[in-house]
Amino acid sequence: MDSKNPDLQEIIESAPKMVDFLDQESNEHFEGLMAMLQEHAIEYSLNTRLVRGLDYYTRTVFEWTTDQLGAQATVCGGGRYDALVAELGGKTTSAIGCAIGLERLIELVDVSDQNEQNNPPKIYIVAVGSKAEEEGFVLAEELRDAYPNLSIEMNLNGGRFKQQFKRADKAGADIALILGDDEMRQQTVGVKPMRSEGHQETVDRKELLSIIDKFL
Repeated sequence: MDSKNPDLQEIIESAPKMVDFLDQESNEHFEGLMAMLQEHAIEYSLNTRLVRGLDYYTRTVFEWTTDQLGAQATVCGGGRYDALVAELGGKTTSAIGCAIGLERLIELVDVSDQNEQNNPPKIYIVAVGSKAEEEGFVLAEELRDAYPNLSIEMNLNGGRFKQQFKRADKAGADIALILGDDEMRQQTVGVKPMRSEGHQETVDRKELLSIIDKFL
């Protein structure tokens, strides 16, 4: 049961929850899905009242929501529909899909752009070379997990070091973290101050997270 009517919320909260009446197969599937999300550090919240407006969904349904658009919180919604292809005359086929509200997505991009302009990145990751770029993605996620309030940006447009440093400076970054062929071989990261007279330093990759504070 799902309703936005405030007069019904007390009744809804006291009603039985669907998740308490899953059969063994469905429960094992659901537990496996949540375990997979946790294993990959994907944050989620369990809504036992969530339903979709079409009746062909099976097992899991989901929504992606935001707190940046007021009451229009849902940006994407969908779920599994493993029986739909067979119902339409085809072979039994596992399937999953979603619908995205383009207008809300555009609004969210606009809000994100405004936030980025008001909060320039503290850290800009400069990566040159395919292996360095792959490592840059890993490093960016580690930093975001360790410092959730820190603004972090990574170059995605390629280019040489000089070009990327110009982008880091234009973005207003305080420091640039440098990954290139030398850093990949030596398992290090270059740290270059962008807003002070400090000198570029080279630090051990494994120690970066524990000492990054001294550069900020």
